[in-house]
Amino acid sequence: MKLKKLLSLKQWSHIFRNSWQYIVSPEVAVGDKLLFTIPVIVYWVMPDVLPFMPIDDIGVTMLLAGWFVSRMERKYPVLKIKR
Repeated sequence: MKLKKLLSLKQWSHIFRNSWQYIVSPEVAVGDKLLFTIPVIVYWVMPDVLPFMPIDDIGVTMLLAGWFVSRMERKYPVLKIKR
């Protein structure tokens, strides 16, 4: 993401709204959903595995959510989730 988009509140609301919509959508494959949820859950449950990482749990979740939404928008363009 570009720095301007990274700091945009509108972009982050789009990412969080659409990440949830893709997770609950029956058209998205379970493997694609797990590709996002498993790393987030593991990082939230086991933060002591990487004790010297300067990135907080919410930072990792935000980065993965941004990646997940952009990937799902490219992979499932027929899903019409409002922006």
